[in-house]
Amino acid sequence: MGKFLTDEQLVIRLHESNKQAFEEIYDRYWYKLFCICYHQLGSKEESEELVHDIFESLWYKRNETAIRNLSTYLVISIKYRIANFIKSQITWRKYREYMILNKIHETYSTEEIVRFSDLSKAVDEVMSRLPEKTSRVFQLSRFENQSVKDIAEELHISEKAVEYHITKSLKALKEGLWMYQSNN
Repeated sequence: MGKFLTDEQLVIRLHESNKQAFEEIYDRYWYKLFCICYHQLGSKEESEELVHDIFESLWYKRNETAIRNLSTYLVISIKYRIANFIKSQITWRKYREYMILNKIHETYSTEEIVRFSDLSKAVDEVMSRLPEKTSRVFQLSRFENQSVKDIAEELHISEKAVEYHITKSLKALKEGLWMYQSNN
């Protein structure tokens, strides 16, 4: 039947819900549309699915669509499907990348918080084992950023004594926090 019909005749019969006309259109254009799609996407499965969608849409909208040139209509339809498919893939990839990066950031931040908390506890523990004056000198030097001279004046000790207490506390911290030191 269909091999001798023109595209125009097939479209008229398609509007009349003639399944044989639809099958002839499918047989006539499936490979051409598949090749266009495959050339753009490089995926057999996705190309087959998009071509299937075009023919499914053609059948369901057969009474709504005014088709002047069947070949042009189908080629333009598949190109729009391809463009929409690519846009959706880009959007999906961007979303996935965002979610992955967000998850990495959350995990990294959580790990950092846990490490900082553990390190703070370890520092406090080491400092609690030091003599009170050594601990106080270190706190003024490292946490309150006071100079050796200012600490000596505040605590009424010599600058050499301040340096001694700082050295002593740094040595204790180095020994007590060895597990937190990196190799770099």
